[in-house]
This record gives sequence, structure tokens and C-alpha cells, in this order.
Amino acid sequence: MNLHELDKSDKIILKTLQSSAQIPLTDIAAKAGLSPSTCHRRIKAMEETGLIQGYGAQLNRKQLGFANEFFVEVSLAAQTEEAFEKFEKAVSRVPEILECHLMSGQFDYLLRVVARDAEDYERIHRTRLARLPGLQRIQSSLALRTVKAGGGLPVE
Repeated sequence: MNLHELDKSDKIILKTLQSSAQIPLTDIAAKAGLSPSTCHRRIKAMEETGLIQGYGAQLNRKQLGFANEFFVEVSLAAQTEEAFEKFEKAVSRVPEILECHLMSGQFDYLLRVVARDAEDYERIHRTRLARLPGLQRIQSSLALRTVKAGGGLPVE
């Protein structure tokens, strides 16, 4: 199932669920112009095809004590499948790394890392990031302020 196969009601369902997965089914159905049972069947179908991958809570990192967010550019010493696999497996074990993206361009990976403060980031850098396998270069940038985050996909 892809965006071109979706009708207007499906798109309304997706847009509504992206804004909050806790909206009652009856409210979603009303917005989409469907009966609750039809709406429920469509949601289940989108879940089964993988269009809807899951549901989760968005946590406030600052309230949980993670005041700083860093974007870390990583270059590996070798550009082999084995090097990529080892690096990616190691990254998955570091809880402070929220995202890891394989990139094209001047560096191999872009990481989004959270830390409580500068001292905490220094600890993460020294004990976790610098020990990732196959590193050649790490460059970190502190995000001063988040302008837009967690936006839903454009379902128009």
C-alpha cells in the first residue's frame, strides 16, 4: 500500500493518527466520514501492510533531564559492508544515540545524541562514541534550539 492507493478517508485517518494515536476511533471515523467499523478495518489493513508501523508516546527529553542535543558526523576508516555492520550494531547498543542515519556526502553517518549537560556529553563522547568500531573522524555540533521536530509525514 502506498500514498497513491489511499483515498481521502485513508489520508484523514493517517493524518489524525499522526497527530495523536489516542484519539478515540469514533472521532477518527467521524473526521474521515466513515463508520467506526469501516474505519477500524482500514486502520487494521494499514497496520498489516506495514503502512502504519506502530504507536508510541513522544517523551519530553528536557523534562527527563536531557537538556542537550548533539548532531554527530562520523566518518569510518573503511567503506566495507563489514565495517558498516560492526558500526551499526555497536550504535544500536548506545541508548543516548536516538537516531543514526547512513549518509551520502562528506561523512558516513549522522547521529542524534542526547546528554544531560556538557560534562555528560564529554562522558558519552569519551566512553561510548570514541569507542565505536572503525572510526576515522567524529565531529559534534550542539543544537541550540529545536525549531521543528517530530512532524508527521505529509499525507495530502
